[in-house]
Amino acid sequence: MMQYDFIVIGSGPAGRRAAIQAAKLGKRVLVIEKGTRVGGVSVHTGTIPSKTLRETALNLTGWRERGFYGRAYRVKQEISAEDLRRRLLITLDHEVEVLEHQFSRNRVNHLRGLARFLDAHTLEVEKTDGEVVQVRGNAILLAIGTKPFRPPSVPFDHEKIIDSDELLELKEIPRSMIVVGAGVIGIEYATIYSALDTAVTVVEPRPSMLDFIDKEIVEDFAYQLRDRNMKLLFGQSAEKIEREPGGKCKVTLSNGRIVTAEMVLYAAGRMGATAALNLEAAGLTADSRGRIKVNPETFQTDVPSIYAAGDVVGFPSLASTAMEQGRIAARHAVGAQHSEPPQYFPYGIYAVPEISTCGLTEEEVKERHIPYEVGIARFRETSRGHIMGLDHGLLKMIFSMKTRRLLGVHIVGEGATELIHIGQAVLNLKGTVDYFVENTFNYPTLAEAYKIAGLDAWNRLGELSPAELEGHPDAPEEQQQAAQ
Repeated sequence: MMQYDFIVIGSGPAGRRAAIQAAKLGKRVLVIEKGTRVGGVSVHTGTIPSKTLRETALNLTGWRERGFYGRAYRVKQEISAEDLRRRLLITLDHEVEVLEHQFSRNRVNHLRGLARFLDAHTLEVEKTDGEVVQVRGNAILLAIGTKPFRPPSVPFDHEKIIDSDELLELKEIPRSMIVVGAGVIGIEYATIYSALDTAVTVVEPRPSMLDFIDKEIVEDFAYQLRDRNMKLLFGQSAEKIEREPGGKCKVTLSNGRIVTAEMVLYAAGRMGATAALNLEAAGLTADSRGRIKVNPETFQTDVPSIYAAGDVVGFPSLASTAMEQGRIAARHAVGAQHSEPPQYFPYGIYAVPEISTCGLTEEEVKERHIPYEVGIARFRETSRGHIMGLDHGLLKMIFSMKTRRLLGVHIVGEGATELIHIGQAVLNLKGTVDYFVENTFNYPTLAEAYKIAGLDAWNRLGELSPAELEGHPDAPEEQQQAAQ
């Protein structure tokens, strides 16, 4: 039986970052991956494919130029599913090649097969060639990710009634689509196919969508979707999904309404891929959605030798946070000094348009009874926005009236997932509204929206008086000296 310091099950963002971190600390590391290629869900069916599909759709449709040339403008008149898949395969091959090189360079051992626990330190692995081997690790990390939730009441047929994994295998782009579920995955794919001129209807039982996002941002986002004729049916669940004899799909809603389309994408949640792990043998259990409970500071489970990171531990289920979770878990597992997870991390939703957020929402600030002020900038107010032909786009910042510190930043629009990092840095460095007012931003850029929003809030917050400046912890030293 082969003995390792650290065994990682899964090679997605959490798994690969953890394995490489442990290897860099001089540990003997093994990665077990059941897929035919390394990369996990993130590379093959999740993060990378969906973002590649989004970028390809925006490029081929000429979406970003329609502000100038009108909604009928297209770079390629006839876009096929093969056009989308061709670019996807190029991207995936590159990602796999980079990951395999990282494993090789850091001397991370790799075993292809399906793992199951025999005890808290021992795994049985059924390799792809049928051979069964046993391996033992001082510590084991579960980075197995998730799979689409597929309730038995939904008649999936791999062709017209599909889940988000099967969407990547489409042979043709549908003329119409019903998306059941307005979570992150459902909304991303719904808006991407809407950009491809598919008529999209979204069905969601909750009264709104993306409840963890600032409400004002969600309202602006929903307005943009409805403005391009997407149907958003909130407060209605899909009671029955069926395929009609003529080939169309019919969805009966809880209020009796019937909607039809060429295709149904069922995207109402995901489940941790823990069913085959034989967790009981290791003394672990998963919840009803296959998720594993961990210590949020170390990502250690109730069994000291076993850790879990990434989507299998639940919210926020981001590739970016999964990487950091894996790194922290690996360091703790091998006895290295580790830091706590960062207080503020950016959340990115790669819909069309993008949404990104960091820090407190306005609703959370109200719940905490913090006196606050808001600064808003619209992308059309910036010169860069005019140059790019942007009609929409909103950046919102929330500041404490008492300390003037930034509490949260929320963006919807072109480049939101890139722009958010400026706000994230100021949040983590405990910066104030004065940073945005007093600093210079490249011109013309969309980042200039930070200055506009900062000035918008500053106009109401006002300058600190000499008395307020004296001893104020966030006031620049020279201002404090001038006040004295």
